[in-house]
Amino acid sequence: MLQILRRAGEASKAELARAVQLTNAAIGAIIQNLIDEGLIFEAGKRHDGSRGQPATILRLAPGGAYSFGVRLDRTNMETVLMDFSGQIIDRRLHDLILPAPSEALQILTRDLNELKSRLPEKDRERITGIGLAQPFNLGAWLHELGLPEAHFKEWDDIDFAGALEEATGFPVFGENDGTAAAVAELFYGLGRQNDDFLYLFLGPAIGGGLAVKGDVVRGISGNAADVAMMPVPPSNLATAPQPRKQWDLLLSRASLVSFARHLEPDNFAQINRTDLQNAVERDDVKFREWMEDCTEAIAIALRSAYALLDVPLVILDWDLEGPFRSAFCEAVRIAVEEAAPEKRHSPQIAIGSFGQDAGAIGAGSLPQFFNFSPRATILTGGKEKGAVGRGAVEDNNSFPARAARLGSLLTTPGSS
Repeated sequence: MLQILRRAGEASKAELARAVQLTNAAIGAIIQNLIDEGLIFEAGKRHDGSRGQPATILRLAPGGAYSFGVRLDRTNMETVLMDFSGQIIDRRLHDLILPAPSEALQILTRDLNELKSRLPEKDRERITGIGLAQPFNLGAWLHELGLPEAHFKEWDDIDFAGALEEATGFPVFGENDGTAAAVAELFYGLGRQNDDFLYLFLGPAIGGGLAVKGDVVRGISGNAADVAMMPVPPSNLATAPQPRKQWDLLLSRASLVSFARHLEPDNFAQINRTDLQNAVERDDVKFREWMEDCTEAIAIALRSAYALLDVPLVILDWDLEGPFRSAFCEAVRIAVEEAAPEKRHSPQIAIGSFGQDAGAIGAGSLPQFFNFSPRATILTGGKEKGAVGRGAVEDNNSFPARAARLGSLLTTPGSS
């Protein structure tokens, strides 16, 4: 029921009873238990003009649970405190080349303690854990990104989730950053009305996630929809690093690092998001040059992805805000249409719901979904972990999949 309410936003007792195939009496007892536990609340009556008593509407209680989300990337770190409804209460953000794991642990521990103090003492026992979202293989592809060696290689040999758990005392749930951001979109964004989509996030590098039938697809290694690794032709920009092969990787052309590199080739490691945002807002010619090159590469990758997946929707999100979002989305849409082969349609291209918050909200969602979602195994690699583990395989007609679809149906305009 929590899964349905998370995706639908609200539902009546009768709608919940139909979803889980229980009697009104049985569903009523469960609802009362969830109300008593502070996880849901009655949000008034639904007056839709139909006969009979108006239905009581149920919603998730924002204060029912809390979680931390930690997003690590090669050029920034972000920590958020999130409530049960997916709203960010407060955050800490650091724009810097990722330091050594020991230094990052000190910074994050301090940030987490500061954020925890934002909650009253009585609410701190409702913190469900820490979600950790980061790219896998942080020490790889530095040549393609044009980044300095710094401390990246050290990250490949450390269990940072374990170190963070030991330092804080909270359980830590790790996930690929692209998949985590797709989770945020699935449960709190456009995924509430769309069960099938490919998700792309343009940050320091480009990441992705895939949702099919209301579930996030992880793949065997957790790298499903790792669009950064898709081969594309080399860039035409003079500032791009020379590819090691006859073809290049998408992340070399489609990343905010490549934008910074084109903006200031000799000083790009010191360029932060504010500098990039300013270049967009003044419509810098170098921004236009980079955007044309970037969107061309994304269009090639999306045509390949669409040929394999045949999903109806591609959701794009970014670490930049303002006019960049609509301008970039339109440029990608046009490039994808122009690259379409004969007799092939193009997917719908839509702007994501959370912008630079996507990774952090996705990370913050991980502990809550593990503790409260019947489909928690999509976030634990199919491994049973604790009482809510469901195993690696679940039939698409089982309750979790049906609940996800009902949650999507209830948010569709005109549905009942």
